[in-house]
Amino acid sequence: MEWLNNNIAYWHWMVFGMLLVASEIFIPSFVMIWFGASAIAVGLILAAIEMPFSVQLLVWLIMSVIDLGIWFKFVHPKMKNKTLSGMSREQVVGQEGMVIKLGAEFGHGTLRFSIPVLGSDEWQFICKEPVAVGERVVVDDISGNSLIVKLGAGQV
Repeated sequence: MEWLNNNIAYWHWMVFGMLLVASEIFIPSFVMIWFGASAIAVGLILAAIEMPFSVQLLVWLIMSVIDLGIWFKFVHPKMKNKTLSGMSREQVVGQEGMVIKLGAEFGHGTLRFSIPVLGSDEWQFICKEPVAVGERVVVDDISGNSLIVKLGAGQV
């Protein structure tokens, strides 16, 4: 451990951070950028204040968790566009999803697709048949910003 304390310079963290930020090109989840930003911040802190390597790692971990928490709690949800206006009906009709939450009204609720459809994996739905949480449904039509669904194949 003594070797790490003496040989890790501030610029190592800066290069590590830039590599993490650059890896966002290959891992397009907008998560790696926060790990990279935290590593760059640790490099800047280390340029001003000397710390043991274990403290550097702890600071990087804490900053990364804070960055990711802020991203997923406040920023990411606001970036989702849940409107269907201007979208092709054909892209949605026939897609199969699973009911994850029932609404207050009969036949209303929220469903989740295994692969995002039109930029979101969760959508509000309306169904004329009774459905339960966990059942698979198929999109039949669109009504405003809600999907009209029916029970999936093999379910009655």
